[in-house]
Amino acid sequence: MSTVMGEVMPAVFLGHGNPMNAIQSNAYTESWRRFGQSIPRPKAILAISAHWFGPETAVSGSLFPETVHDFYGFPQELFEVTWPAPGSPELAKRIQKLLQPLDVRFDKQRGLDHGTWAVLCHVFPNADIPVVQLSIDDRKPPEFHYEIGRLLQPLRDEGVLIVGSGNIVHNLRAYAWRNDNIPPFDWALRFESAAKKLMLEGKDRELVAYGTLGEDARLSAPSPDHFLPLLYVLGLRREHEQVSFPVEGIEGGSLSMLSVRIG
Repeated sequence: MSTVMGEVMPAVFLGHGNPMNAIQSNAYTESWRRFGQSIPRPKAILAISAHWFGPETAVSGSLFPETVHDFYGFPQELFEVTWPAPGSPELAKRIQKLLQPLDVRFDKQRGLDHGTWAVLCHVFPNADIPVVQLSIDDRKPPEFHYEIGRLLQPLRDEGVLIVGSGNIVHNLRAYAWRNDNIPPFDWALRFESAAKKLMLEGKDRELVAYGTLGEDARLSAPSPDHFLPLLYVLGLRREHEQVSFPVEGIEGGSLSMLSVRIG
């Protein structure tokens, strides 16, 4: 793969939030759109979504991945959305090579889950850039996922945009479903603020060990699936690279929409 105009692609973690964002226009979706306009056009996209979380490492190799509606209880309009981006078996095989000797299964059937298409449909609305997904192995510790990110760094020199999709604070048990205007819970604000501070100070490995960060961390990430995509993105960070937060906000008291841009 060739480099895009000699530039190193940024990497980004996107707080994806409610699937309804796919069909809405709001401050978050507008920020995602502006992010897409602010970067060089990628040759391809690698997405690491909270919603492909299972007992293996696998990569999607379909030429024409389907738009997977992996949710329920939403309006029919959302189930009718398609985002027909092509796949890239070439990129999938490149990922397998970069991650050797780790056994990475090549999955010809996997489509794009909503953690990927519900945000990328705003970042790249034309759906004309190939997209590959990498699964999150739920058997592995946080350090494993961070190190996978480090191994994938060469892709940034090859025109590949790597996107992690989850939520730094994701506690749906505490979420105020019928109160959109509830202020963020104190523990959610504290953990999000602490995470931002650690990233700005380059203390990424302290976030890798987020399980040691106390009760705020336990409440903010009661399960690892939505937090781990951030660790892949932090693993892509190179020495002295800047970090910025193009999207901020906490929904329902306990769902952080924070996005993290590397480079």
